[in-house]
Amino acid sequence: MKAPVWAPKVSAAEPRDLCTDCGISRSSEPKRCGQACQFIKPDYAALETQVHGRARDENKPDELFFGPHQQMLRAALTHPREGAQWTGITTRIAERLLETGAVDAVLAMAPDPSDKWRPMPVLVTRAADMAQCRGMRMGYAPLLALLEPAREAGYKRLAVIGIPCQVYALRALEKELGFEQLYVIGTPCSDNTTTENFHKFLSLLSEDPATITYLEFRADYHVELRFTDGRKKEIPFLQLPLSTLPNDFFPLTCRTCVDYTNVLADITVGYMGGQGEQWLLVRNNRGAELLNLLGDEIRTSAPGSKGKRFGPVSGYLKNVKLAAGGLPLRRMPDWARVVVGWLMPRIGPRGLEFARARVEMKAVETIVHLRREQPRRMKSMIPKHVWELVKPYGLTAEKDETL
Repeated sequence: MKAPVWAPKVSAAEPRDLCTDCGISRSSEPKRCGQACQFIKPDYAALETQVHGRARDENKPDELFFGPHQQMLRAALTHPREGAQWTGITTRIAERLLETGAVDAVLAMAPDPSDKWRPMPVLVTRAADMAQCRGMRMGYAPLLALLEPAREAGYKRLAVIGIPCQVYALRALEKELGFEQLYVIGTPCSDNTTTENFHKFLSLLSEDPATITYLEFRADYHVELRFTDGRKKEIPFLQLPLSTLPNDFFPLTCRTCVDYTNVLADITVGYMGGQGEQWLLVRNNRGAELLNLLGDEIRTSAPGSKGKRFGPVSGYLKNVKLAAGGLPLRRMPDWARVVVGWLMPRIGPRGLEFARARVEMKAVETIVHLRREQPRRMKSMIPKHVWELVKPYGLTAEKDETL
């Protein structure tokens, strides 16, 4: 009998170009990376059809941005969980799957015992132990390396909580993995970095970074920090010390990811369209089943949408082009930063318009960085729908940039 939270040792990673260490290279068949990796030759339309029964509907404009979905909701648990990043919806869904016996185990991330910010893949078999997985971590973690140990332990019904690059590889290999039941809870992701880099970033935000217990990039254009003594600190995005970070702080993989909203999950649980609450995208019938597990523990409403995204996205594109090869420039007088930082939460894109803006920003970032650093990969890495997203900003495919 395995422990309720099980973190088996995994093999060393095989060296890979454009790799976020999803864990497949650490499996018994590392060559499957060529079949599974979203940074080699992704086929979103085929996998969306495999997972959801259809690809994006061109008659539903928001599916161009967010992928196939049955409904979008603004949501929060009626009783927020202590230690959760928001109110704890993701963790609570996983708890309910274990409580009801729908799954044998949940594959998720917990904090590494040696570093609370470092993610460590774990298999959880008892609902009460999902609390150990609450909160945000930063760094690469080979989540999918635990698929084989899970299968060897006799777990036939599995839930996986993952970010887009992990979920893409999981879906690409799903049929051959042979699980009887698989639930996928996705969280959005755009930019990851090493845990070591993240510690350097924290040191720029506080004189005593070791006391930071919580960090969240919020949809109101602020970063929220919480400290061990109960203090909270909010920093406007424009006042973040991004210009002091090295150009390779975020790797090329994260600067060229086209799946911010985790389109291959059964349900995506994020914040971008939530306007201060969480944002759910129920993508298929399994996603609806996951949401229904929460019953009256969750309150939901229709997401709102305010402001216009064209100006901010155009400005972002200009900054990305001007950047030396890494982070967008954020150079303006301090007084102007204060003014703009005050204005953006009031007149900038909010709710679903904020989410659309963020997806378009990732799309333009992908094209600019691949053109600069890996132009030969553009035709295989950039799906057709991404070119549609960037058209309003004057970006069009050049010769040999599309299949």
